[in-house]
Amino acid sequence: MRIAIAGAGSVGRSIAGELVENGHQVMLIDRDPEAIKPGRIEAAEWVLADACEVALLEDAGLQTCDVVIACTGDDKVNLVVSLLAKTEFAVGRVVGRVNDPRNEWLFTDAWGVDVAVSTPRILAALVEEAVSVGDLVRLFTLRQGQVNLVEVTLPPTTSIAGRPVRDLKLPRDAALVTILRGGRVIVPQPDEPLEPGDELLFVASTEVEGQVREALR
Repeated sequence: MRIAIAGAGSVGRSIAGELVENGHQVMLIDRDPEAIKPGRIEAAEWVLADACEVALLEDAGLQTCDVVIACTGDDKVNLVVSLLAKTEFAVGRVVGRVNDPRNEWLFTDAWGVDVAVSTPRILAALVEEAVSVGDLVRLFTLRQGQVNLVEVTLPPTTSIAGRPVRDLKLPRDAALVTILRGGRVIVPQPDEPLEPGDELLFVASTEVEGQVREALR
């Protein structure tokens, strides 16, 4: 894919490096001359421009990109870049970085954002995932908050130990996608027995998360 990244700071460069290693064409855009460092990622295209200026984005070829990632340290800039990418350049996928969790509600399709990534929220979720047993932890939000990737670690005293996956009475808008057991990644099969300590990963709509909790009791 051809991917444009608005913001060539440490976060933008890290993302660019990973994407280049995975074989994608990457363009880094930043208005600060000090941020333009082609020697850091030689395979990337570097553009000195204000990513909030339509004419400059057009000159950079944003209309040829499959994905735009707005990852500056300023939420206002990220929202403007996202909106321009979607409305002016019809970019198929727009990812917006949320710096302040209080602004997360703005990062929706109304501003052209397909996926909002809140670093503070992700870090908090990972901490909860590491220390929480028996409770449902939201790891990642998809579809503008309509669907979440959630995790539950079964406690040692779980009453569903030894019962097969088919016995889980999950609601309609929830699916068990994998079981993490020790160093193994297990694709859930109907006859697979559940064990204490299993980490269960579900994709579920926000409305049915409570029902997923009940199914695991």
